[in-house]
Amino acid sequence: GILTKDIQVARRKGYQAILLKGDIECPAPPENPKSKRRVKRGKSRNLLERLREFEDDVLRFMYCAHASFTNNMGEQDLRMSKVRQKISGCFISLESARRFYRVRSYLMTCQKQGISATDGLQLLFSKQLPWPTSQSP
Repeated sequence: GILTKDIQVARRKGYQAILLKGDIECPAPPENPKSKRRVKRGKSRNLLERLREFEDDVLRFMYCAHASFTNNMGEQDLRMSKVRQKISGCFISLESARRFYRVRSYLMTCQKQGISATDGLQLLFSKQLPWPTSQSP
């Protein structure tokens, strides 16, 4: 559920205090006034700056009941395709990528509905479950 205003304010202050500690541990590199180029920052500094820039988005779960605390399901849905892409290097064609993602999407939907991948495929090919698009797998 949504946190009370008092708790939201306290958590936001705690979040900002953590960011200030991050500034101490990982200070911004000094800017070079003679150069127009942006000074390169490390991964830690970039993360710290993004957490500050997108503070409202990071803390949205506190005041919006529809915002989940994590985006874990979305990340899990993409992880397999990224692993496949890393192993194979790429898809042979755009059509093969579309097929892979169509099947992957179907299987992830089955999983979210409590249907195992094996059962989902059996139900699909026995025409007990519809294929989600007009095209067949």
